[in-house]
Amino acid sequence: MALLEIDDLKVGFDTEAGLVRAVDGVSFSIDKGRTLGLVGESGCGKSVTATSILRLVPHPPGRIMGGEIRFRGVDLLKLPRDDLPKIRGKEIAMIFQDPMTSLNPVFTIERQMGEVLHLRFKMDRKAARERSIEMLTTVGIADPGSRLSNYPHELSGGMKQRVMIAMALLTEPQLLIADEPTTALDVTIQAQILHLIRELQKRTGAAVLFITHDMGVVAEMCDEVAVMYAGRVVEQGHVMDIFKRSRHPYTKGLLRSLPQKGQVKKAELPTIEGVVPSLLNPPRFCRFAERCWKRRRLSDDQQQRCWNDDPPLRHFENGLVACHYPVPGEEL
Repeated sequence: MALLEIDDLKVGFDTEAGLVRAVDGVSFSIDKGRTLGLVGESGCGKSVTATSILRLVPHPPGRIMGGEIRFRGVDLLKLPRDDLPKIRGKEIAMIFQDPMTSLNPVFTIERQMGEVLHLRFKMDRKAARERSIEMLTTVGIADPGSRLSNYPHELSGGMKQRVMIAMALLTEPQLLIADEPTTALDVTIQAQILHLIRELQKRTGAAVLFITHDMGVVAEMCDEVAVMYAGRVVEQGHVMDIFKRSRHPYTKGLLRSLPQKGQVKKAELPTIEGVVPSLLNPPRFCRFAERCWKRRRLSDDQQQRCWNDDPPLRHFENGLVACHYPVPGEEL
C-alpha cells in the first residue's frame, strides 16, 4: 500500500470574478522511501496540492471541493479537525516556500524549534535545545547556539530557509513535503540540504513530495515525476523516462527550454508560445491545445479531437499521459 494516495483532488478559490479551479482532478501516489517530484510552471497548482494534504488551504476563500487524500489508508479530508495536530509536524512535515511568512516574528528560533519538540516528544528545555543545535548544525548554520536566541528578522533569507528545513526534519516525519526548499540557498548549502533529505529517507524510510522548478534537482532527487499544467497532472512516470522518453507535448516543451551544453545566448532557448488558459472558465477540451506544437502537425480531422475532447490521464507505455496523440520516440 502506498504511504500517500491522492485521488481526484479538486480545490477552488472564490473570487469576485468567480470560482478559480486551482486544482482540478489531481491524482498520484507515493510509496515509503520514494521521492515524487511535482513540476510545472508557476500557478499550475503545485503548492495548492501540497497545502491540501495538511488541510492548510485558507478558508475562505479556498475550499477543497472533492477527492480523497489517504495517508496510511486514512482519508485526511474526513479526519476530525482535532485529530490533525497528531499528524501535522510529526507524521507529515512541510518545508514552506516562503520562510519570511512561515516563522513567527515575535518568538526566538529556540522557542519555535523547542515548541515543536515539546509538543511532539515532550522534551524538556535542555534536551530540546541540544536537539535544535544539532539540527541547525546539520543544515549548515554556523554558531547555532547563539542563533537560537535570534528572532527571524535578524537572520538572512537563506538562514531563515535553513531554519525552516531544520524544523521540518526535527521530528523525522514519514512524509516530507518540500515546496521549493532550496530556492533561496547557494549551491553549496543546496547540496547539503538535498543530502540531508536523502539521509532522512535512508534512516526512516520517509516518502518525499518534492516541488521544484529546478529540473536538475528533479533528476538528482526524484524517483518519479508528475508534471502539472493548468490544475491537472498531464504526465507521470519514472524520472529517467520523463527526461529521456517524455510523451506529453508540454513536458517536451519544458525540457526543450532548459539550457543545453554549449548554448551561450539566452535568446537561443526555445519557449512555449501562448498563455495558460484561465482557471475561472477552463476549456472543456485539451487545456494545452492552444499552445501545443504537436497539434499543429496533425491533420484537420485529428485536430478536431484536441478541440472537442478533454484527454484523461491514461496508461501509455511505461507511464501516464493526458494526451490524445502522445509524442513518439524522441520526436521534438
